Amino acid sequence: MTETDVVVVGAGFAGLYALHKFRAQGLSVRVFESAPEIGGTWYYNRYPGARCDVESVDYCYSFSDELQQEWNWTEKYATQGEILEYLNWVTDKLDLRSGITFDTRVISAELDERKLHWTVRTDTSETVVARFVVLATGPLSAALTPQFDGLDTFGGDVHHTAHWPHGGVDFTGQRVAVVGTGSSGVQSIPIIAEQASQLYVFQRTPNYSVPAGNRPLSAQEIADIKANYAERRRLSWRSGGGSPHLAHPKLTMEATPEERHAAFETRWELGGVLFSKTFTDQMTDAAANAEARKFYEDKVRAVIHDPAIAELLIPNDHPIGTKRICTDTNYFQTFNRPNVTLVDVRSTPIESIDATGIVTSDAHYDVDVIVLATGFDAMTGAVAKIDIIGRGGQRLADDWATGPRTYLGLEVDGFPNLFLVSGPGAPAVLANMVLHAEAHVNWIADAIGYLDQHGYAAIEATPDAVENWLAECSQRAEATLFTEANSWYLGANVPGKPRVFMLFIGGFATYLDICNEVAAAGYKGFELLKST
Repeated sequence: MTETDVVVVGAGFAGLYALHKFRAQGLSVRVFESAPEIGGTWYYNRYPGARCDVESVDYCYSFSDELQQEWNWTEKYATQGEILEYLNWVTDKLDLRSGITFDTRVISAELDERKLHWTVRTDTSETVVARFVVLATGPLSAALTPQFDGLDTFGGDVHHTAHWPHGGVDFTGQRVAVVGTGSSGVQSIPIIAEQASQLYVFQRTPNYSVPAGNRPLSAQEIADIKANYAERRRLSWRSGGGSPHLAHPKLTMEATPEERHAAFETRWELGGVLFSKTFTDQMTDAAANAEARKFYEDKVRAVIHDPAIAELLIPNDHPIGTKRICTDTNYFQTFNRPNVTLVDVRSTPIESIDATGIVTSDAHYDVDVIVLATGFDAMTGAVAKIDIIGRGGQRLADDWATGPRTYLGLEVDGFPNLFLVSGPGAPAVLANMVLHAEAHVNWIADAIGYLDQHGYAAIEATPDAVENWLAECSQRAEATLFTEANSWYLGANVPGKPRVFMLFIGGFATYLDICNEVAAAGYKGFELLKST
């Protein structure tokens, strides 16, 4: 058994920064990572076309101007490979690798109520006692595999986009089925279609997707961005989603039709998820949302040859932006290819899988390879894999049985000194995840410093603060259009998962202001504890 100040679970963007930050303030730190290397989500998700949907120059650490100035991104939207290269470069530059134990999964964390320490156990039989535990497990890291009848009998290869073979997959001459049209499906389908002899796309729910408009970054662009990084970051930190692009100054219906069209066109050319933030009222006003949707539909119909296919590919069951908008390269155009068939599993559900392919209610599809682009048990799935035991033997899994409960997305009552990074109750996936991770780690580091400075052993959210925060998050969500979508934001993609909107919807800057105000008020809503 060993002792340390902090155990960090996960070595992605958040875990790496946590290691650097905590070390810098003189704390001893152990990071446990289940993978053989760093990267988290960007280590595992190597499927064809995998790239970030936030601009590369924004999706990187802001805490060090030296890092910002030295690294050169090659494309507007970075590939998985380039992001992983960047993270390895940062890891080596800051000498972080020595603080990480790889190929090791944390299986439990149990509170010592007297000492207010945590006993952390791993699947390699290591036991570590820590003052603090920081869960940097990532909101999108627990892959979801549907329980298709007969999947284990399939005679060909089965690949999940979240666990892609590191050597890649050659689909040349293969009959391929892709199940799912979320982000990983939207990104991989165009590339698989170029190789496969026949591609069947099994779509249950069509998704909104906006062209990335990806392109190489010129040396001049890079130089200009670096010269103005301080202002770019200032705008990002004060934005709704952690990027520097400002919404149109008018509300949607206050703008003239010409102004609306021009604003939508500008965002369309920008590319990606920020289309939902063209106007500030897009996600709260149904009429405003309908204008964005009409523009979107016209764009999509214009590039799909078959109107019937277009209708199947355009969502009609939720307002645009209430599920995360995907970012694509020639996704819709792919369905014009003669070797691509769209299978609507809403009208013809998948009934089973056998040795030679997929059986729907009206046909058998002979395939050689099945690709499961079926997403994640988001926000809570990775945390649920750890047996976390707090006060009175209470398990976090039981505490969250009817939905996750947190204060500020950072802590849970009954679990002192256990911190979440980008967890439920925070903006999380609605913001730039790198800046979000930095913000959470900075807040946690400051809280630990405050405890140490004032002779406290622990910080614990109060039950009232947790309940009030849940109510505030719920009220904010209900005031928007987000709750009209059957999305993974609500856990709707996981059978049996409680339907709770798991995110703070009020915007990144607003959220940061709340967190800062709580800290400035002596950690209002938290109890500061001394050990007995």
